[in-house]
Amino acid sequence: MCVCDVFVFLQRLRLVSPGAPPNMSPLLLLLLGLLSLLLGLLRRRKRRGGEPPLINGWIPYIGKALEFGRDAHGFLEDHKRRHGDIFTVQMAGKYMTFIMDPLLFPNIIKHGRQLDFHEFSNKVAPPTFGYPPTNSRKFPRLQEQIGRSFQLLQGENLTPLTESMMGNLMLLFRQDHLREGAGPEGGWRSSSMYEFCISVMFEATLLTMYGRPVSAQRHSGMGVLREDFVRFDSMFPLLMAQIPISLLRQTKAIREKLINYFLPHRMSCWSHTSQFIQRRSEVFEQYDALRDVDKAAHHFAILWASVGNTIPACFWSMYYLVSHPEALEKVRQEIHEALRLSGVEFSTDKDVALSREQLDKLLYLESAINESLRLSSASMNIRVVQEDFSLRLNAERSVKVRKGDFIALYPQSMHMDPEIYENPQTFQLDRYIQDGKEKTDFYKDGQRLKYYLMPFGSGSSMCPGRYFAINEIKQFLCLMLLYFDLQLEAGQKRATLDSSRAGMGILLPAEEVRFCYRLRTD
Repeated sequence: MCVCDVFVFLQRLRLVSPGAPPNMSPLLLLLLGLLSLLLGLLRRRKRRGGEPPLINGWIPYIGKALEFGRDAHGFLEDHKRRHGDIFTVQMAGKYMTFIMDPLLFPNIIKHGRQLDFHEFSNKVAPPTFGYPPTNSRKFPRLQEQIGRSFQLLQGENLTPLTESMMGNLMLLFRQDHLREGAGPEGGWRSSSMYEFCISVMFEATLLTMYGRPVSAQRHSGMGVLREDFVRFDSMFPLLMAQIPISLLRQTKAIREKLINYFLPHRMSCWSHTSQFIQRRSEVFEQYDALRDVDKAAHHFAILWASVGNTIPACFWSMYYLVSHPEALEKVRQEIHEALRLSGVEFSTDKDVALSREQLDKLLYLESAINESLRLSSASMNIRVVQEDFSLRLNAERSVKVRKGDFIALYPQSMHMDPEIYENPQTFQLDRYIQDGKEKTDFYKDGQRLKYYLMPFGSGSSMCPGRYFAINEIKQFLCLMLLYFDLQLEAGQKRATLDSSRAGMGILLPAEEVRFCYRLRTD
């Protein structure tokens, strides 16, 4: 642990005042650390009758957080072998009860009153993105109105969003990658695959959600904005762990720049703003207690929510297809067939528009995306226990849980279960297709699973923008496959996952992947 880590740790134990600077002498830090270790060992939590097996770490407050952070999946699977499919772990000042059997997930997800998601999100999101808690008495019904605004990302409202995203993607492709002089004539261009995904998806999503300057098709300074976003995103795990941003001074300055980009006086000069963002802006204007910077922070939070997981999902979907040329060609043929059935004669010198209805019919493409999400997602579904009670797991079994503890589902363990998914480490294009339709029958212990793929959360915590996100990924991949020949650069190792973001969504690649692309001639 670094000095800042120790300092925060001591603050949590109230051995250092919250306002004190982290510049104490190493000797004082060592003495306080030893004292806190002794106190922590003396106050170690004891397991009560009826509770799950309890796994305490030897470092007070920290517990098993460091081991979990190094390899969450391996850590949980190891303790599952030792303690069974339900156990409680001390991590970063919290006690988390992990439910590892996916057959038990429905009983956890349906609990509303006693297991709450909003308490966790209300505690973590405001300090991470810099806005005041929406459940404060200062803002009556704000949280409810914000929740209702997400309906504009679903149902029939998805159609104009999808059309706008298609147009913005086509704009960026045409100006940056398809125009004359964008590369050697008829030759291959080389790029980092992840950087390519960021450059396209970040700007296209920004244009689709927030609009554009009245007098221009694109925002200026996009490269700097994107770089600042990536720098903020790299520190996101620390912020989610509730490390005070005041200790991350550079990150605090970057966040202020990103928030200021969405100040109301700037956004008022943008056109073609989505109905979703327009509605949220209208809601914010109803609250005089919300400062302009608070409103901007809310908009920045939505930008992160829109691209923070979508970009790595685009990367992995593209990577697995390019890594499996036969699968890529199968999907490419499916896209061409969808255009042909709609009476569209595709040509690389013309813009293409795939409707929401056409995207819905791309069965192999959706299976490829779902398979990529299965292989790369490491989200954690968290509920906060509202009272001491006996949690009913199934008809025969229950466990006692304590108020304030976390109940955690970790779907990656299910996604990698060989009983549910044969050869789970392998990409299989048609894994989610059966008899020409989407496959939804997956089994564990001979029982059909209600939840078998969970990259977007579950129940009240399920991502409200998941349908738009899948459409975005489909649109991006369609354009890549229609307009370009694609291949990986030779001599590269297989891409691996960076586990440092375990529990927070789609994992990033651990190293760069280089690929080549050229304009197709057929």
